Amino acid sequence: MAMQQLGCMSGMMIKEAGELCPGLEQLKKEHIPLTQQMEDFFELTQVIEGNDKAATIETLQQLYKQVTSFVTELEPHSEREEGIVFEMVAKYIGRENGPIVVMEYEHNQAKENLKQFMAKVEQMGETATPNEIRSIANHAATAYFILSEHFMKEENVLFPLAEQLLSSQEKQELTKKLN
Repeated sequence: MAMQQLGCMSGMMIKEAGELCPGLEQLKKEHIPLTQQMEDFFELTQVIEGNDKAATIETLQQLYKQVTSFVTELEPHSEREEGIVFEMVAKYIGRENGPIVVMEYEHNQAKENLKQFMAKVEQMGETATPNEIRSIANHAATAYFILSEHFMKEENVLFPLAEQLLSSQEKQELTKKLN
């Protein structure tokens, strides 16, 4: 296993890239079912986008159910990242620029698109044109694109960075707070 020296201040060895402490590994593993749910609802957005006969209120209601279920799973995950991981990493690198500001921005953008999607479906009347339905579904598709890239950034940048920056005690605290 390749080990790296973290710098003269810590004198600690860090794990090979890709290995994460239990708390960070837990968050990474939570991405798997979230990604599956996203892919399922994104697939339906593509059906709506590509077929006027599928761009119906009934199909949009089906998409709404999928997105609502997804949001129910996403919210606690997102809150743990923002309230625990982002805060712990921000102590080392700040939040004015760099990975934390990007992560928070992407969280906000995804949440806003999901919120807009849900609000527009809830406000929609009994009739809507295929173009209106596609426009509404596009909010869910946009959230999918944002979060797909976001998860990749967390897994490849933020989590490895946190693994390097956090002390053993902080990693234990992180795991405890997540559970």
